[in-house]
Amino acid sequence: MGQRLFGTDGMRGQVNSPPMTAETALRLGMAAGMRFRRGPHRHRVVIGKDTRLSGYMLESALTAGLCASGMHVIMTGPMPTPAISFLTRNMRADLGVVISASHNPYYDNGIKFFDADGYKLPDSVEDEIAGMVLDADYAWPYPEAHDIGRATKIEDAGGRYIVYTKSCFPAELTLSGLRIVVDCANGASYKAAPLALEELGAEVFRIGCEPNGLNINDHCGSLFPSVVAAKVRELRADVGLALDGDADRLIVVDEHGAILDGDQLMAMCAQAMMARGELPGNLLVSTVMSNLALEIFMRDHGGQLLRTPVGDRYVVEGMRREGAMLGGEQSGHLIFRHYATTGDGLLAALQILRIMREKEKPLSELAGLLTPFPQKLVNVYVQKRLPFEERPAIGEAVKKVEDEMGGRGRVVLRYSGTESLCRVMVEGEDAEKVRQYAQELAEVVARELK
Repeated sequence: MGQRLFGTDGMRGQVNSPPMTAETALRLGMAAGMRFRRGPHRHRVVIGKDTRLSGYMLESALTAGLCASGMHVIMTGPMPTPAISFLTRNMRADLGVVISASHNPYYDNGIKFFDADGYKLPDSVEDEIAGMVLDADYAWPYPEAHDIGRATKIEDAGGRYIVYTKSCFPAELTLSGLRIVVDCANGASYKAAPLALEELGAEVFRIGCEPNGLNINDHCGSLFPSVVAAKVRELRADVGLALDGDADRLIVVDEHGAILDGDQLMAMCAQAMMARGELPGNLLVSTVMSNLALEIFMRDHGGQLLRTPVGDRYVVEGMRREGAMLGGEQSGHLIFRHYATTGDGLLAALQILRIMREKEKPLSELAGLLTPFPQKLVNVYVQKRLPFEERPAIGEAVKKVEDEMGGRGRVVLRYSGTESLCRVMVEGEDAEKVRQYAQELAEVVARELK
């Protein structure tokens, strides 16, 4: 199962291969339940999932483990990850569980947890749970027979989430007259996102809203924004929204079909929030992967960018620590702490649409705030995940590249939290040199970590 059961966003892997098996899910349910049950009467957990076929298997195994630990389980069915974060808080549950592999293909799945306040668990708590799961001789403190949990289904979870997200949009505004293409990646938001937009008055055109258990993220959604871009141009729509499989990230397309990533959306939202006095300290939190142009934009507008390790969980931790109210990732996770405790694609879309409505301008006129530095990301398959400092040749290669860029560029090396990959990112002013440097560094990494 590897050195750590959890990666940057919960436990994830190919279904029916360790650790993503029914057996591990059963033990994970028992461990999490016993870690989070509180008091003599309050043992409640909310479980949601995306649309993967394997979700049924893992949901059953987790439910069995949680009930065995004494937790009462409330199942929502397919539901966006941020909806489970919200429902965990709203229903005063002890724990929230999401069964999803986010943007991965259908044959992968994952399990991640939220605490009672709707925040993802810190590494220390995940490691505590993992220790119980991985210890074959762990003595489970089972409750008495009369204290085991019950499992029930909640039928109106989607409606509760829709009502909440709509409440985060100004009551005096509507989306009437806007033509919106929404691509739900055949994932968890296939019902909630289109309905919320329609209830606010938009004319909605659906893509990726026919899940069959096997087509989640299959050439649709935020990984393939060209699909929604083409449909926007075809229909002459005002905006396109592309969500991923669990709907916690968003990529937006303007009326001309131009694709806007998380960095561009954060700049747009930060500017609007600063103007409204809603960005404490004019502070934006993002990761080491965000483009240097975003950092320069914030500085030029009297703000600052705080960088964190990759993963929206680390962005949220940085936001909580610094009191920031806006953060996100280039990949499209956007966190608005006035309203939510995790990335929420639908909520983020409503904040973008709010700016369009308040300014009464097309998205193309509002979003051209950044001129991104050329950036190249190369994924390198690695057999070893050694600390980079243990391979001097890697450090020497990085220093050589950084010296040649003369302070006008960056190099970021990091391991994927979910795959056997090292991600090599180079950013600088000259696109051809950036590409060349990234390839050279990738070759060094592949050689040193094979």
